[in-house]
This record gives sequence, structure tokens and C-alpha cells, in this order.
Amino acid sequence: MESSELFKKVRKIEIRTRALSQQIFAGQYHSAFKGKGMAFSEVRQYNYGDDVRFIDWNVTARFHTPYVKIFEEEREMTVVLMIDVSGSNLFGTRKQLKTELITELAAVLSFSAINNNDKVGVIFFSDKVEKFIPPKKGKTHILRIIRELLTYKPTQTVTNLNETLRYFTNAVKKKCTAFIISDFVNCEFEQALKIAANKHDIVALQVIDHGELEIPNLGIIEIQDPETGNRFWADTGSRKVRNSYAKWWRDGLLRNKETFKRAGIDTTLLYTDRDYVPALSELFRKRG
Repeated sequence: MESSELFKKVRKIEIRTRALSQQIFAGQYHSAFKGKGMAFSEVRQYNYGDDVRFIDWNVTARFHTPYVKIFEEEREMTVVLMIDVSGSNLFGTRKQLKTELITELAAVLSFSAINNNDKVGVIFFSDKVEKFIPPKKGKTHILRIIRELLTYKPTQTVTNLNETLRYFTNAVKKKCTAFIISDFVNCEFEQALKIAANKHDIVALQVIDHGELEIPNLGIIEIQDPETGNRFWADTGSRKVRNSYAKWWRDGLLRNKETFKRAGIDTTLLYTDRDYVPALSELFRKRG
């Protein structure tokens, strides 16, 4: 990709997603994703009705009048985006490719985070951790993330979320909020997800294209698996073949939904041909 073309794409994504993060998601994000708790701010003289548990006895003894500690919400968080760069995301039949939607989602979440004074880090994964960008603050850092999303070429095409979750659990020591953005196609990850969710606040964003939910009747066609590269012939004129494929997808979606529920994490489905704002807003609202 030419540098001028890349700049235009980065700028276009920045303008759209930054506006969304400021105009739509600012308050929702703040409410949905809490900081580390309450941090000490200052002391002031005791007023009638103050909680006696917060009396600062050292200051009280020094000034011979009661003082209480004042706390405020500690907002700063670390946000980690775990982004699937496997081959199955290079697919789209309607508005855009899955990987394009993933890029926009990552950008809007990143701008929402820095608007909240949070740090943002990224893990690109396939069947391994492809790249780790350590958490930092600032617009320059977010623009770097967007550039990487647009230009990064993975070394592998298959998916193994287990390896990535184990890496994440070991690499990020303090509790953070993590968004896994993936199609979650044909991969087992429940045990590693449960371990990670015990330590961190995890949200799963599953990206889907309607065209992959069922096979159209096109007769006998050759199909290639985008992750393994394997090719095979299928008789799409057969109702049994089409129904079997559609059932495989429905079963996969249900299996993932149950996995997320057992792990105690929030999730939503996002489609390439639908506006993702309502779905994200609803997710944030439920968490808030």
C-alpha cells in the first residue's frame, strides 16, 4: 500500500471512529468499564453525617478537630485489544470484509479508551501471538495501532485462541479490560478463557458476515478453506448439503454463546452489513 493511500485510510478511520467515540460512546464507555476502584484524594474537616470510618486519626490528632479522608474514583485503566488476523476474516459478501469491520471496531474502542485517559495495547493473533503492542496513551499511539491494523501481514492463517489467551494472562500482570475481536470460527478456547476471565474483565465481540451463514444453490463448486488452504468440491445444489452447512454454523454460534456464558463474560454479535453502533451501545448499557 502506498504511503499516501495509507494516510488517507488512516485519516478516514480516525475521523469516523473518533467522532463516534466522542459523540456516542463517551458516557457509555465511562459507565460500562470501571477503573481500579476508589483512590485517596484529600482530607477535609468532618461534617455532620460523614462516615466515621473515614476519619483520619493522624490529622485529627494533629489539629485537635476531626478530619475525614475523601476518595474519588480511580478511572485510569489498561485496555487490551486482542485482534484476530487469521485468514477467515478476509471474507465479506455485503458491505465490507470482516477484517475491515474489525479495524473500525478496534479504532472506535481505542479512541473511547484514550478519551477516558486509559492506556491501550494490542495483541494480533492467528494460531499464535503475531504481534504485541504494549499499552500506552495518546493519539499518536492510537494512529500507530490503526496503521498496523491496515498493513499487518500475519505469518499464519489458522486460529488458536488458547495460545493467545495464555500469553495474555501471563504478559498482562495487573487487571485490565480486554476486548477479543474475532469471528471465533471453529476453535476451542473455553478453559483458557475461564482462566483469563478470573483475572481480567473480558468482552467478546464476534464478527459475522451473513454470506457465511448459509451456502447458496450454485451447483457443484470448488470451495477453499481460507485458514488451511484446503480445497474440496461440494454439491451446493443438494438441500442436505446446504442444511448441514447451515446447522454447522448455528451449532458453532450456540456453542460460543454458551462458552462465553460459562466463562462469565459479556458478548455481542456484530455483522459486516449492519451498523455496529446500536449493538455496542446496548452492550455498554447492560454493563453500566
